Amino acid sequence: MPYIESPLLKTIPWIKHGFFTREDGASKGIYEGRNCGPGSSDQLEHIKANRNLVLEELDALPLIPLLSCYQIHSNQTITVNTPWDVYDRANCPQADAMIANQEETYLGILTADCTPILFADKTQPIIAAAHAGWKGAISGIIENTISEMIKKGAKIDNIVVSIGPSIAQHSYEVGQEFYDNFLKQDKTYESFFLEKENSFYFDLKAFVASKLKEAGIMHFDIQPQDTYADEKKFYSFRRTTHRSEKDYGRQISMIGIQK
Repeated sequence: MPYIESPLLKTIPWIKHGFFTREDGASKGIYEGRNCGPGSSDQLEHIKANRNLVLEELDALPLIPLLSCYQIHSNQTITVNTPWDVYDRANCPQADAMIANQEETYLGILTADCTPILFADKTQPIIAAAHAGWKGAISGIIENTISEMIKKGAKIDNIVVSIGPSIAQHSYEVGQEFYDNFLKQDKTYESFFLEKENSFYFDLKAFVASKLKEAGIMHFDIQPQDTYADEKKFYSFRRTTHRSEKDYGRQISMIGIQK
């Protein structure tokens, strides 16, 4: 199966969701597989075919657009009122989280090592999807997403969250400057680093989980997959960088409200 389900989100009857891998797609070459990122230089028809395949495999309504933003590693959110053209990069909303409470709405987060986070109120149809790399996580994307859900009527005790596949700590080597900048923010952040042979290794998933706990979220799960290490299933910006490749694909994580 080319997607991973959250045990928690799976229990909510009006939710469609999946953390999709790169497997079984139309793209070729360095994008081989299911590249769903309009921001890549992949052929547009391949990207469209891959995104349509996501909806087909989740048995989602085919005429409803799978929305995604122009992600900018920020703490900016957008509330979905009307859909937009995800392929029109000049006019696509620049944000790193989307919040919605309309039926027949699908939200997609694009990643290639960063953390996709899917949110849902388990008692009423309010959902969100966020993209959290270290920049977004440290600057408040998680807190802002939860705040916007609450404005829509969600209750903090009812929000269920899933942290999707992303780069694992043993694959995420960082330098002294990165480490120092984190500790300048909060000395307790030292717990998210492993020091080994004059290098530091950052635990992004644990950092995201800590931000959820601080915001009052007690019901969440974490998908264990390492996007950097598993080339068969996942695109990875870091792996592409290490190989000096010219571009990279993006896998998509999707959550939707459906009748």
